[in-house]
Amino acid sequence: MIRTFLKDESGATAIEYGLIATMIAVAALVGMQMTGTSVNGLYDSNEQQISEAING
Repeated sequence: MIRTFLKDESGATAIEYGLIATMIAVAALVGMQMTGTSVNGLYDSNEQQISEAING
């Protein structure tokens, strides 16, 4: 029974796909976080320039 359990690889593919999906999700989240930070910096810069233009 234990030998059969150790030789059974039927769930290995599902686990591999799950790990791949997790890595893709983490990479996407990191990319979105970096993009969000960059866009936030652009808006802050624009806001500062507009305020300086209005207030002189």
